[in-house]
Amino acid sequence: MKAVLATDLSAASEATIENETCLACLGRIGIEEMHLVTVIPSNVYAGMPAIDFEKRRRNAIRNYEGVIERAGFDVETHVVRGTPHRRIRGIAETIGASLTVVGSRGKSPLENRVIGSTARNLARTTETPLLVNRVEREADDPAVVRQHLFQRMLYATDFSENADRAFEAFSYLRHAAQEATLVHVETPKDPEPSDDDPDTRLSELAAQLEEWGIETQIERRQGDPADEILAVEDAVDPTTILVGSRGHSRLRRLLLGSVSEDLVTQSNGNVLLVPPS
Repeated sequence: MKAVLATDLSAASEATIENETCLACLGRIGIEEMHLVTVIPSNVYAGMPAIDFEKRRRNAIRNYEGVIERAGFDVETHVVRGTPHRRIRGIAETIGASLTVVGSRGKSPLENRVIGSTARNLARTTETPLLVNRVEREADDPAVVRQHLFQRMLYATDFSENADRAFEAFSYLRHAAQEATLVHVETPKDPEPSDDDPDTRLSELAAQLEEWGIETQIERRQGDPADEILAVEDAVDPTTILVGSRGHSRLRRLLLGSVSEDLVTQSNGNVLLVPPS
């Protein structure tokens, strides 16, 4: 499996690269080849031709290439210009990546209003599973918030096709996961119920995880999906929330208040978004 690891070479985005436990977790789920990507925004250095920013970035990223190689991965580096989320997404699709990893400092009233953040734009547009790795906000030398990326999973489902696709990620996450909490939130806008009730469907999913040796519990809630998922996160303290990036409504992807975007901006830990095939 291949992964894209995006960095802007800031202290926050480098936290995952320097964390041996995070790298070991990625190796445990089957990642063998890492592509380090750093993007120079095309409009940032206009009018400053005397400075070779691309060369500076290549020199800076070389140290992190060595760190990842010593962790046992094959590594390629990409220093490119353009819009960060578009270039990261394009490289992931070109190389056939199974995962894109990007760091995020997380909760900030200002960040929640900035549409252009790389993590948030990737959450909206990615065609590759996206791991938003939560990094400490107020620290000069920040660390990742949850080092064991996939040890305790919180899986949220609305029983849509994309939610089912997100659950399939357990086929490789199970090699690192020890515990899982399955969450279904009922809302007044839910589609008409099918023949299978939520308890039955959740129990079937839990049985599959138990067969893989993952200790599993079930939560059913009512209310706003993002609020309730975040409430369960506070209660069970997972390392990563796993969710499909789109639910029953295609329009939901276009709304600022979509569940996946709310989780990316407001969760305490990591978020793994799985887009439709």
